[in-house]
Amino acid sequence: MESNNFELIIKRGCGIDVHEKKVVVTIRGDGIGVETRTFLTFTEDLGELLSWLKSKEVTHGAMESTGVYWKPVYNILSESLNLILVNARH
Repeated sequence: MESNNFELIIKRGCGIDVHEKKVVVTIRGDGIGVETRTFLTFTEDLGELLSWLKSKEVTHGAMESTGVYWKPVYNILSESLNLILVNARH
């Protein structure tokens, strides 16, 4: 099987899957490998998520959500991260 190599543009990023009661986040990047954690959606828990991302020096994220559950997550994380909201259908 042939492998493609792409130029690394974002050094440390994350994927965020937002549910009604939890947020599942996977980080990946230079020097941090791959790690996945789950957080509740209360403000205090989202603050812990933000602290974790900052401690890992994550700068960018792609967030997927159905409904309006993404809004509080986006409001808290977008102050420190470059976030994009994506539609799972796309």
